[in-house]
Amino acid sequence: MIEVSGLKKHYRVGEVDIPVIDGLDMRIGEGEFVAIVGPSGSGKTTLLNMLGCLDRADAGQVVIDGVEVGGFSAKEATAFRAEHLGFIFQDFNLIESFSVYENIELPLTLIKNDPDPRAKIETVLEAIGMLDQMHKFPDQLSGGQKQRVAVARALVLEPRIVLADEPTANLDSHSAHRVIELMQQMQESFNTTFVFSTHDTKIVDSAKRVITLSDGKIQSDEVRS
Repeated sequence: MIEVSGLKKHYRVGEVDIPVIDGLDMRIGEGEFVAIVGPSGSGKTTLLNMLGCLDRADAGQVVIDGVEVGGFSAKEATAFRAEHLGFIFQDFNLIESFSVYENIELPLTLIKNDPDPRAKIETVLEAIGMLDQMHKFPDQLSGGQKQRVAVARALVLEPRIVLADEPTANLDSHSAHRVIELMQQMQESFNTTFVFSTHDTKIVDSAKRVITLSDGKIQSDEVRS
């Protein structure tokens, strides 16, 4: 499903190259529920962005479903994400002029060209407890509500792989548990692969596998029964 080999990424700060991902090797199979943890600056978000074709590695390979994605053009990366990936951003990335309903509808109409998306949208809105908020706009929502809309927008496509950057960071405990349960249901029903970058112990406790990063390297890889 996801294979990473010899992955390297650095950022230039002045005249110094700062390594963020340093020769990382990793394999994630279909249907896994994986939490990537580590201190701030350990490379979690950078790794997730490279898995999601949002950033390019300096060296190494990222292979998803047998396709090496590191050399994609911007257009190719967008098309691949639409077909294979759902991405939940920590900063929401909602369109301010669109209602909650329209934000969730957008990938179904533009990417999947679904002629009748309403049932799917209402189902996922009900699952995250926001069916009665569908006509509101992002500036009328709390941070936690925006996060739930971002989650719903990624999950409504029923992608094979979901990459989530701190998906519960802005949620209260009840909402976080509700979102985690929704993801677990998807994993069980559709064999969806979930990869989280997180500090949230609720996600870590729910994960079947926990990968710990430090200084861009894997320090431990724990598989739980």
